Amino acid sequence: MLMVIMSRQLSELLGASEPAFSHMIRDLESVSGMPSVDVRLMADTEGLAISKIREIGLDGHDFTGEELYVSLQHLTKQHDAYLAKALGASDATDVQDLLPRIKKALESLPVAKSCWAIKHSTARRMLKKNAPKKVMKVLGYRSLDSMLKRENIDELYAALRFVESDQWMERFVKSYKQLGAQDFEKRDIKIYLMSATKWSGAHDEFVLRRRKNYTYLKEMGVVAVLPMPVSHLKGLTITLLPLLVHAINEIRLYSAFFKLHQVRPDFGDILYKTLLQDSAHQISLAGRPVHWRHVSSYFSEHGVSKYSEIFEPHVQPEDLEYRRAEEVLYKLEPALKFWEGMEAVGLSLDDRPISFNLIDNAVSYCNDLPYAQQAVSRMRENLWTKLWVRYINQEALEAQAVEQLGDNPVETMDIEMFVSGGLVV
Repeated sequence: MLMVIMSRQLSELLGASEPAFSHMIRDLESVSGMPSVDVRLMADTEGLAISKIREIGLDGHDFTGEELYVSLQHLTKQHDAYLAKALGASDATDVQDLLPRIKKALESLPVAKSCWAIKHSTARRMLKKNAPKKVMKVLGYRSLDSMLKRENIDELYAALRFVESDQWMERFVKSYKQLGAQDFEKRDIKIYLMSATKWSGAHDEFVLRRRKNYTYLKEMGVVAVLPMPVSHLKGLTITLLPLLVHAINEIRLYSAFFKLHQVRPDFGDILYKTLLQDSAHQISLAGRPVHWRHVSSYFSEHGVSKYSEIFEPHVQPEDLEYRRAEEVLYKLEPALKFWEGMEAVGLSLDDRPISFNLIDNAVSYCNDLPYAQQAVSRMRENLWTKLWVRYINQEALEAQAVEQLGDNPVETMDIEMFVSGGLVV
């Protein structure tokens, strides 16, 4: 009975749809020899949550979900003030002062920033074939050649995301089908602060609609921080800095995926579908597609070198290395050590999930989200990864994964939706 309860709690934390989730777990357990992976994961998750609950001063067994949420929000507020002060800010809400400090701090963090991205010469050639007329208008250019000669190509590509229409972007990304490995190169990820004056408010609609002031380009290795339509915002530092670390990790995640498939004759089609549809479902286990995010996380933790024949020479161990924000931010402010290792931790109380994930709590604080509407998407994303990594670690399933990776398959699969809702930020 306890195992059934733990499995149901895990399903609730993941926001999984039933009975699809239970069927998936049953099949994975059957193939792997019934190791109760889901129950063990839930027990470990609950143990970590209880330890943190005691650390913030609540009784380990006598508290409500709302009391826990309020306590986590209070801690988030404190840590935002500490972090902003560590960056040299005197006002933890001053947007104009904080954005350059956040950029500088991000560049100093011990996070790997190399990636495999489209060559700048190729990027310019592609824009010559697909003139971004709205970008040209905002910048005051009549000549495309003049704009390409004078403007930073990385910033131009970032601007495409918030200036050009979704329809134009879809047509443009479709042109990536023509690209091959020769159009890519290894270089460092660049972080840009986009100028409010230069872009004349063209970014405001994007920021308000997407509810975020940054964008990142997996294919270009670019993270762009956009000006905000407000002068003061609480929680900016503790929200934006981890999100930008996440953006860097996402660029590197897909960079490794593209590198792995660079010799395939349909590389351009893989690039296009991955960027437009996120079709990076690398393998299938127990009849379910497994995203590259989970596969790469497993091999990052358990060693790429063990299966060098699969990854080399194109993907090296360092390509799969990543550092979560929770693992590095305490180097700027020691108090943030509290969040380390909690990226996939949550509790289900009052029939609703409560996240211990730093980004979730920061997003909730920054947006004044009430208890009933708190952010949980990052916790869920990481918990799904933990679940898949633990199943791939079972001998029978690892063998299946290795065999499929050796065949280097990529499929655009119709995914059975186990999760209700996607990422918020």
